[in-house]
Amino acid sequence: MEIHIRNVSKYYHSGGKTIKALDNVDLTIPANQIFTLLGPSGCGKTTLLRCIVGLESPDSGEIEIGGEVVWSRDKNIFVPTENRGLGMVFQTYAIWPHMNVFDNVAYPLQTRKIARDVIRRKVDKTLRFVQLEGFEKRPATKLSGGQQQRVALARALVAEPKVILFDEPLSNLDAKLREETREELRSFLTDLEITAVYVTHDRIEALALSTIVAVMNKGRIIEKGPPRDIYFNASHRFVVDFIGRTNLIEATVAAQEGPVTTVDCALGRVACRKQTGIGIGDAVTLCLRPEFIRLKRGNASQSQNVFNGKIRSLVFIGEAYEGEITVHDAQLFIKVEPDSKVEVGDSVNFTVDPENCLLVTR
Repeated sequence: MEIHIRNVSKYYHSGGKTIKALDNVDLTIPANQIFTLLGPSGCGKTTLLRCIVGLESPDSGEIEIGGEVVWSRDKNIFVPTENRGLGMVFQTYAIWPHMNVFDNVAYPLQTRKIARDVIRRKVDKTLRFVQLEGFEKRPATKLSGGQQQRVALARALVAEPKVILFDEPLSNLDAKLREETREELRSFLTDLEITAVYVTHDRIEALALSTIVAVMNKGRIIEKGPPRDIYFNASHRFVVDFIGRTNLIEATVAAQEGPVTTVDCALGRVACRKQTGIGIGDAVTLCLRPEFIRLKRGNASQSQNVFNGKIRSLVFIGEAYEGEITVHDAQLFIKVEPDSKVEVGDSVNFTVDPENCLLVTR
């Protein structure tokens, strides 16, 4: 089901100061999508999630879930959390340590006084779905971190909610387990065809899991769209910088010819994909992602965007080398193939395809 958030604001008062956690957020979360709220700590993403689930009350605006208004200041409407038909998975999982797996998953149904045979059937079905069949009698605290995460997911799913919300549920897992669980979670949610709202500050998690990503900052939605669009075609400098490591270079528009916008910057003259809404002489920011900077040996074949530089640093990280290259007065962050033979101090030339040179003005 769809979620509509209309002009929602939320304030906190501390030490004589008023902090605006949410600033007139206006947002539609489509049905049956994995919708991720991505942003730095303190940007308001968890506050927004808690307002949707009913654990926080906004100071203004309206929230509608599946066609029903569940909160409105003007209409004096507040639907309690337990009546909103939502499932929730917390960062800490909130698993009951004194209960086994079955009782943890069954708890939401037991509190609703549902018949025992119905509870047994629903719990068994849900545990099979999250691949924990046979774990019913295991103490919850004896499970691995990934298994505990699946118990928390099963407990959120067992009541068959139409919307499920996640508050950074993978942040307590180690890196390898986080990757494995992330893949499982996307598969589970895709198979369920359920509306999922996911909160994280981890951009890789957001890109890997989501069908739609909304980037937040200072209580506002800055930009939203499919992961590839957010990564490759963001229109805000903050989004470009937050969604992945990038080189941001101040530039001035020099020409607009056909499919190319040419700018002057510390690298020299750079041909970029065409940018509308700007004119010659305008100040812009050139965004170069390190994975698109191609080191070349000998003479580069392309006629545009060929630059000379010197390798300043290199660090081996397994799947690549990361480092810096100096070009005139500029320093660029680069990624180099792990079998590359370049070394610190080498003079090299490199190219960047104009299609991968993004210009932003905000």
